[in-house]
Amino acid sequence: MTADLDPQAQIILSGIVGSIAYGLAGPGSDIDRLGFFALPTLRLLGLVQPQPSVVSAKPDSTMHEVGKAVSLLLACNPTVTELLWLPEDLYEVQTPLGRELIALRGSLLSANKVKSAYLGYATQQLRKLASGDEPACAGQRPRVAKHARHLMRLVHQGYDLYTTGRMSVRLADPQRHLDFGEQVAERPDRAAQFMAQAEERFAGARSVLPQAPDEAAAQDWLLGVRKALWLER
Repeated sequence: MTADLDPQAQIILSGIVGSIAYGLAGPGSDIDRLGFFALPTLRLLGLVQPQPSVVSAKPDSTMHEVGKAVSLLLACNPTVTELLWLPEDLYEVQTPLGRELIALRGSLLSANKVKSAYLGYATQQLRKLASGDEPACAGQRPRVAKHARHLMRLVHQGYDLYTTGRMSVRLADPQRHLDFGEQVAERPDRAAQFMAQAEERFAGARSVLPQAPDEAAAQDWLLGVRKALWLER
């Protein structure tokens, strides 16, 4: 449990995410952890509401209270969604409630939200890249390359979710993403070209996902957590 987390919190699900999970980690990459926690339900009914998210460094960790986590999952937030699709060896905590949530992962997806969220996050990465056609200077190259490879990853993972309803967090060809990062560091305009092509692919694709997620299933799971943790442990 992260040192900043409330001592009464129960971690429902957590694992290693980020570059290590994708297969893009280098020698200096941090270990990023993401998790969902629940507090005793009575703690949520008072005047003072607990923090919905706890972020800490050393180690790098982000923990979301399950109420916020479900809202983010229904919005198909890429960072939070990947926790439900990790390879088994990257999970550090899987409670029965956490496994129930993993089993619901397909029901939480919707076509419009996946398209909007993943292309939106990829566009954010594009904005962080150095502008113009000139190569990035030596000090900028690692940053530019990092944003570029995560841009490519978001597009590919989002497209897989959109067209197949499934996602592989661990990239099948991480070297392709690493090479793309270096290419964009040399020619930043390649990132904009890639994004334009990605938007065309999404526009021409047919999604297997429903137009709306199964909010009833999400609600049932969340109420099950609240019931299980009604009183302080």
